[in-house]
Amino acid sequence: MGKKAIFRVLVILPVFFAACHSRRVDEDTLLLYARSEAAYEEGRFEELISLLSGVRSFTPALVLRGKAEYFSGDSKAAEGTFRRVLSIRPASVEASLYLARLLREKDEGEAAEGIITALLEDDPVNVRALRLGAEIYRDKGPAGEGTAAALLDRAVEASAESALVFVDRARIRWIGGNGEGALRDLLSAKSLLPWDTPLFRSIENLEAVIREAQP
Repeated sequence: MGKKAIFRVLVILPVFFAACHSRRVDEDTLLLYARSEAAYEEGRFEELISLLSGVRSFTPALVLRGKAEYFSGDSKAAEGTFRRVLSIRPASVEASLYLARLLREKDEGEAAEGIITALLEDDPVNVRALRLGAEIYRDKGPAGEGTAAALLDRAVEASAESALVFVDRARIRWIGGNGEGALRDLLSAKSLLPWDTPLFRSIENLEAVIREAQP
């Protein structure tokens, strides 16, 4: 096994132990999953689907295959895969989000709304669920605009909290002499925020200070 493959297996082991419960997953399946992750990152979706075609119960691999099917335009296959994931692991947030998106695209808004409502009951600050929920309520027209706005307000607040985590780490990295790392964290923080906000502008100011201090 090459070094890159070994590294990928080590990275996914925590996911593996969390997902498989009492099921036995062999090393070949783990290696297929590692190879498939690389294919997904490079947009080789058809190759990924082929690699994972024989996987039946390892939910991280099934989620990855469902996403590849979705982005390949095979919505029917993707829906079937995500439903299979949820039949094995009902708490899968990723499968729930994608299934809700697929249902919305099929004009099954009520079913999609039910999934999002359940997700937000468990995790009220899940930004992706809040944004998708806002889209679903906007589809209802004027009757849904108020709820959509409230969900987006919550998403903005949650995004700001996440951004502040990156800002805190950026400060620590900068103090420790890692200016490049600090700038990467600030870029990540900015990507989570609307651009025309006081917090966004304060991050830009901090970014400018760090750049000026760089040798």
